[in-house]
Amino acid sequence: MINYCFSEFSVTRFLAIIIKEFIQMRRDRLTFAMIILMPLIQLTIFGYAINTNPKNLPTAVITADNSMFSRSIVQTLKNSNYFRIMPNIANEQTAIELLKKGKAQFIISIPVDFSKKLLRKEHPTILIEADASDPSATSNALGAIFYLNQIALNHDFKGPLAFLKTPPAAFDINIHKNYNPEEITQYNVVPGLIGVILTMTMIMMTSIAVTRERERGTLENLLATPAKPLEVMFGKIIPYIIVGYIQVGIILIFAKFLFKIPMEGNMLLLLCCIFIFVITNLSVGITFSTIAKNQMQAIQMTFFFFLPSVLLSGFMFPFYGMPGWAQIIGEILPLTHFLRIIRGILLKSNGLAEVISEIICLLFFMLTIIFLGFKRYNKTLD
Repeated sequence: MINYCFSEFSVTRFLAIIIKEFIQMRRDRLTFAMIILMPLIQLTIFGYAINTNPKNLPTAVITADNSMFSRSIVQTLKNSNYFRIMPNIANEQTAIELLKKGKAQFIISIPVDFSKKLLRKEHPTILIEADASDPSATSNALGAIFYLNQIALNHDFKGPLAFLKTPPAAFDINIHKNYNPEEITQYNVVPGLIGVILTMTMIMMTSIAVTRERERGTLENLLATPAKPLEVMFGKIIPYIIVGYIQVGIILIFAKFLFKIPMEGNMLLLLCCIFIFVITNLSVGITFSTIAKNQMQAIQMTFFFFLPSVLLSGFMFPFYGMPGWAQIIGEILPLTHFLRIIRGILLKSNGLAEVISEIICLLFFMLTIIFLGFKRYNKTLD
């Protein structure tokens, strides 16, 4: 049987089939573009954007003691490359708001009598507050702070001040790890899973649903009805909103009772934000369905959107550890803003005032995608 198969094997036909497949790949331009672009995007993101040792973390410094010692401490923080000192921090309340919103990673407070106590060898204390909701973002920086009191003032302790250099350290450091003092990784990961799962399932389900109707020919039935494009779009979106809330309910139940995730904030506010995020992802799926010619292309486009969303949103890797260009891309993605919202509400007890800027970004992205999807879907029906 094997000999018979090989005796009938034709190299000419074999080569013809290979050429035919390449021609078919060339005709399917979208799939061919995915084949080329996907590894390039992965190589760029993993090679340049991903950083497990984040530096240049935004740091708010409250300096009540304007002395050379305070300036030396701030300069030492800059020289470590772990801290990016934020300008124009008026007071402690402003700094706390930045920490709650996720705009600052650290608050460093130098007390008003710091230099006086230092000269008297009374060991003044510097307070360092860290946003520990993401332990991987702060652990290395906190390790660098541990040696701050041993090296920061060496340049100043010369001549008449050399007596201050004798051990123990001239000042103490008091570190407060806010929002996740025990640095439990699940506190950061599990809430983020809600955004990741909704992004994956909502986009894929809606893009495949519409594309499947086009492949089966049932889309033409909609053309025979008086339904308008906007009615069809929302009619397909509503059932998946219910599915999305079912997924959210399951995850929140497991998060509360299995992983003991603290839920400090307003759950009604969270559910409203989830509604906006679900609509946003469903709109992306509808838009993809107007571009994809078949279900395979719809799946490919979903992964094409999903991969940067997971890697550049701050879910897997610290957001502020990425280079500037990667942060700009991340700010465009809806998952980035939703992660800040859900982690802020659950872990930091953030209210509407703290998350309103992220909600506005989500709404802007959602309305833009809905407009594009409506225009594309209208052309598809025509």
